[in-house]
Amino acid sequence: MVKPSVQREIVNFICKKYHLSERRSCLTIGISRRSYRYTSIKNDDELIEVLTQLSQAHPGYGFWKLYHKLRDLGYIWNHKRVHRVYVALNMSIRRRVRKRLPTRVKESINIPLEPDECWSMDFMSDSLYDGRRFRILNIADDYNRELLSMEIDTSICSAKVVRVLNNLKQQGRKPKRIRLTMDLSLSLKTFNYGPKKIK
Repeated sequence: MVKPSVQREIVNFICKKYHLSERRSCLTIGISRRSYRYTSIKNDDELIEVLTQLSQAHPGYGFWKLYHKLRDLGYIWNHKRVHRVYVALNMSIRRRVRKRLPTRVKESINIPLEPDECWSMDFMSDSLYDGRRFRILNIADDYNRELLSMEIDTSICSAKVVRVLNNLKQQGRKPKRIRLTMDLSLSLKTFNYGPKKIK
């Protein structure tokens, strides 16, 4: 269905292009002359001003929260009018879709019977006084909970993890398997022992 505003533009085009009268052009398009001559008397200046102030005060609010906020302030504009201005001002907030992580297979944790049978490896993170974040890579022996290595840096890449494991190998420490998180196992594909098991 063609909007009246578009129909008016078509009538204006026909009048100028083919030099037809306003009456004949309206008959050709199928629009009444009253609709063609209609001028909108809507004034959304106050709504635009109030809606802009609310959106600046509450940047995380979507349409319905802003609309109910307008109602709480005593304004009686209906939701269709508010939504029209809301869209015209391009205030729509993009929804953040959470990335679904693959399901992990739960495995029972068995206590090793001897050292270097199973290691645990994971990350910890914290922030300094000035707000800068840093990460900690912990490697522990599950047999006696001995902390084999603690690497601290603002960024710990896979190459640094490989270097830490190679240093432990040079010290004569080599586990039969490593227990770690899924994202860490993906980054350890370059490790010469393999991502999870060490022979």
